[in-house]
Amino acid sequence: MTILSIALIVICCLGPGLIKAQEQPDSSYLLHEVIVTARQPNRDIIPVQTLSGEELNRLNSNSVADALRYFSGVQVKDYGGVGGIKTVNIRSMGTNHTGVVYDGVELGNAQNGQIDLGQFSLDNIEALSLYNGQKSEILQPAKDFGSAGTIYMRTRTPVFNEGEQYHARATIRSGSFDLLNPSALVELKLSERVSASLSAEWINSSGKYKFRYRRVNPAGELAYDTTAVRQNGDINATRIELNTHGTLRSGSWTFKVYNYNSERGVPGAIVNNVWRRGERIWDTNSFAQGRYTGFFGKFSTLNNIKYAFYRTHYVNNDDKQVKIDNLYRQKEIYISSANEYAISDRWRVSGSYDFLWNTLDADVYGFVKPDRVSQFLSVATALGLDRFKAQASLLATFIHDKIKGQKAPSDKHVLSPALFLNAYPLSNTDFSIRAFFKQSFRMPTFNDLYYADMGNSLLSPERVTQYNVGLVYDHNSSASLISGARLTADLYYNRVKDKIVAYPKGQQFRWTMLNLGLVDIRGIDITGLLSINPAKDLLFTLRAQYTFQRAIDITNPADNYYKDQIPYIPRHSGSAVVNAQWKGWNLNYSWIYVGERYNQQENIRYNYTQPWYTSDVSVSKDFRVGKVSLRGLIEINNLLSQDYDVILNYPMPKRNYRFSITAEI
Repeated sequence: MTILSIALIVICCLGPGLIKAQEQPDSSYLLHEVIVTARQPNRDIIPVQTLSGEELNRLNSNSVADALRYFSGVQVKDYGGVGGIKTVNIRSMGTNHTGVVYDGVELGNAQNGQIDLGQFSLDNIEALSLYNGQKSEILQPAKDFGSAGTIYMRTRTPVFNEGEQYHARATIRSGSFDLLNPSALVELKLSERVSASLSAEWINSSGKYKFRYRRVNPAGELAYDTTAVRQNGDINATRIELNTHGTLRSGSWTFKVYNYNSERGVPGAIVNNVWRRGERIWDTNSFAQGRYTGFFGKFSTLNNIKYAFYRTHYVNNDDKQVKIDNLYRQKEIYISSANEYAISDRWRVSGSYDFLWNTLDADVYGFVKPDRVSQFLSVATALGLDRFKAQASLLATFIHDKIKGQKAPSDKHVLSPALFLNAYPLSNTDFSIRAFFKQSFRMPTFNDLYYADMGNSLLSPERVTQYNVGLVYDHNSSASLISGARLTADLYYNRVKDKIVAYPKGQQFRWTMLNLGLVDIRGIDITGLLSINPAKDLLFTLRAQYTFQRAIDITNPADNYYKDQIPYIPRHSGSAVVNAQWKGWNLNYSWIYVGERYNQQENIRYNYTQPWYTSDVSVSKDFRVGKVSLRGLIEINNLLSQDYDVILNYPMPKRNYRFSITAEI
């Protein structure tokens, strides 16, 4: 009844706006969204990193997680192989503090709070952006104000020239690990105001690759040194996505249906000379979402609705472990309404309300079947002067849990303020200074609270306070040798309170969750971008980033690991990309470096993990045959065949290859 009542209230509130939009006359065709989304890059109040268009296509990346490695302040946990799970952590605050937004609506996982970015292909992604804090807009869903950092994925929107009725693109990839990866995209112009696109992809791989297993004991003696083949890393997955786009006289709308199905092995850790695992996972992720944006003079509205169903089947048939065969089912309903009013050309205010319902069911004995209702209410304001911009927001979060056969934890009520400033001290706008303060929190997941032999229903939310100050230089000139230059430097301080940690209870597979952690994070992100036109038809692009992070545990001075760097966070990391384009030829070289880390809380020699780096090279050629545009691409990843682990005992592939051909009409 609660869900139905709130849904009816929201629909009633949105109804007049929707009706007004539909009643607009059909005599003209105005592309309002072009005006709304056009924004100069150096006008962003909030630190943002973006990869889009051809630049995104040139990277040696097969998934969104691969591309995110080129952003500063990001740690990607990669468990190896084509089908290995890949999660992202921004500025050491933890994976659960990172929001992932897909075409304007945040992806969710109430079970464990983690989004596997390896499930999202770059084939249909038009732009990938990373915001620290929140997006530089106040017309956004209330929930978007709540994350400490957010990744925005935007899929391709069809654009048709005069006389065009359709576009089609097909790609076939093959390469190492028995990879076969065809994909297709079809775009149709249904009318002057409505277009549709269908994207489909299949990926199949044995996941088998050679790796070197070498370990040295604390005394410096060689314990293992052998070469083996990675087992149980196969994947067979399909993705299909239908998008419909429409324009109105005073707005636009989109509707998306998404389905991802996969069966894959879980390679597991290489420990004690065990090379083969019996774990397998079947995933079915489906959702449908609608989005409406309207502009009526000084008033703007943005409304979202979504239904999602996630099914996970996990099996462990390993003879040396407990047999497991569990089925998990998640459901989600999400409704959002954001409204903005322009008091003047320089001052805007907004208010947003989001309703979110999650439930989790499992065929596990004694499972409590948690049911969660989350409500988000935000108010925000933005001030834009000639040389000064400011944005402030306040988010109120109300969470109510209900569990089967037990007393549910008390309701959570949390306020999260934020303030962002940006100033342009010089008469031109090439140079700017920015700063922000933000508080956010993450609610314990269903696994944290209720998972059998592991959860703790008395957990408090994990809270984060962020401070950031930065400098930006951004210059563009089409008439000079250097056509574009951008340099950013951000100094930040984050404090994570009531960090949720897991401790063993003395038996294998039995853990308890506690609020014990307090983490102090200080760092600096530096990024640079340079575009050079030395001659006609010749363009060089150089992109580089460097991150320094001191992320230490300050929970208890009596701990052996007090003020030690937290696990898997390097002090130094960075990347560089060099690209050259000439008459349809494209040469791309990318380099990624991750410094020394520790795989456990204590920073001792036994827990030391060596730094690693990789070099990737790709060459492509664009050409036309009649009306068909073709591209051939050859990629060599890990060019120097380095042996490395992103996560200890999860070896990554050595030198490997990919070949692809794309045809587009």
